[in-house]
Amino acid sequence: MSDEKRDNPGVVAPPPAIYFAGLVAGLIFNYFFPAAIVFLPRTIGIIAGIIFVAIAGFVILAAFRAFSAAKTNVEPWKPTTAIVSSGIYRFSRNPIYLAMTLLYVGVALLLDSLWVLLLIIPVWFLINFGVILREEKYLTAKFGKEYLDYKQRVRRWL
Repeated sequence: MSDEKRDNPGVVAPPPAIYFAGLVAGLIFNYFFPAAIVFLPRTIGIIAGIIFVAIAGFVILAAFRAFSAAKTNVEPWKPTTAIVSSGIYRFSRNPIYLAMTLLYVGVALLLDSLWVLLLIIPVWFLINFGVILREEKYLTAKFGKEYLDYKQRVRRWL
């Protein structure tokens, strides 16, 4: 096994795939078991969905810019070469996962799908336990005090 394959947090799956799987599962449930209630008036769902998607896009761009400036990999299955603590990472240790959650919720609102919205719960648990906690363990082992100090200064989500 190559060093690069060992030098990563060992996440359970690529995070975008986890969010996408939740979205697809929600749409399948929605097709076979349509919600008997309208959970939001259509106009509110569209406006809120657009706002969530726009915020998610901004956050993702800011996070990718910070990773690029630090010259480290954004993909959690590749080695991390630096702790990114500038830009949007001064406010959140996981802005990309926050943005993917906002994007997911925004799409659920735009699609007016209660099933998609409800499935954010298992998606979030999988992201938390199968991705974030593994990343934190990896970063602590790799960067030690530098990462622990950063973790002490900056909240996980907001």
